[in-house]
Amino acid sequence: MLMEKLIISLSPHVHGRDSVRKNMYGVLVALAPAFLASLYFFGVGAFIVTLVSVASCVFFEWAIGKYLMKRTETTIGDGSAIITGVLLAFNLPSNLPVWIVILGALFAIGVVKMSFGGLGCNLFNPALAGRAFLLLSFPAQMTTWPAVGQWTVYTDAVTTATPLSVMKGLINGAPGMSADQLPDAFALFFGNNPGCIGEVSALALLFGLAYMLWRKIITWHIPVSILATVFVLTTAMHWADPAKYADGLTHLLTGGVMLGAIFMATDYVTSPMSHRGMLVYGFCIGLLTVVIRLFGAYPEGMSFAILIMNAFTPLINTYVKPKRFGEVAKTK
Repeated sequence: MLMEKLIISLSPHVHGRDSVRKNMYGVLVALAPAFLASLYFFGVGAFIVTLVSVASCVFFEWAIGKYLMKRTETTIGDGSAIITGVLLAFNLPSNLPVWIVILGALFAIGVVKMSFGGLGCNLFNPALAGRAFLLLSFPAQMTTWPAVGQWTVYTDAVTTATPLSVMKGLINGAPGMSADQLPDAFALFFGNNPGCIGEVSALALLFGLAYMLWRKIITWHIPVSILATVFVLTTAMHWADPAKYADGLTHLLTGGVMLGAIFMATDYVTSPMSHRGMLVYGFCIGLLTVVIRLFGAYPEGMSFAILIMNAFTPLINTYVKPKRFGEVAKTK
């Protein structure tokens, strides 16, 4: 007679096919259209900045893990360092000097990620924190934007104003600024305008969003809540004063709104876990973005909005969570 053994083990008892490595490389696939668009619009500058950023992030994660944290196994194979490098590069101008890119990668990986324990332990999005560090440390270099179409030029590229700069000039009443200087919706949608490497083409970013939703790498809650909030609030401001404030569609297609909503705010580690929490998180990011853009000192507000809400994610996880299975509603 065969005796069946009762095997007792710790949870989880049900396993899915997802893994950190699989999801990370899925995000990299989703980033490919935006990278190809950046090569088309900015050429060699986009390639150099992205290559240096990725190589630096991978190297710093390997070196810190091996020599400072004394880990026996490297973590660079999970793809998270590569994603940090790509996203950091996507938030930089294509003419940024190499040494500044390396400093940004060191801050993103060494200070924001590895000092907290590595993947899964960081409080803030490493790529965005690296961008914020560079923006505060090197404001001139970080706000010098090459014109589109200079494929073979790197540091000596001819620079021009971004749509966000024009929009901020209209708000502040800067002389010589007019709404006629803004690119049309077609140019903004396809990416024929100056800006950070990975943020200019809304079409390419939407391809990435569709891919990640199809593969169920992310859910719709954060991107849709951010985009809807930005659109509604900026449309209301435009109706109130059309000469001063750009319309909602222009705000959606300009700057880092699409990149931030799709790839930065949806970071697993720094975003809420519940769907309701994601909606609250996305709404607050959209609100802060609009407030900073329209009333703050900086033309762009997406990066700072996401970093601020990263800090509130633990509170959202604590107070905005689904009802426990089997929990009975409280009665008076």
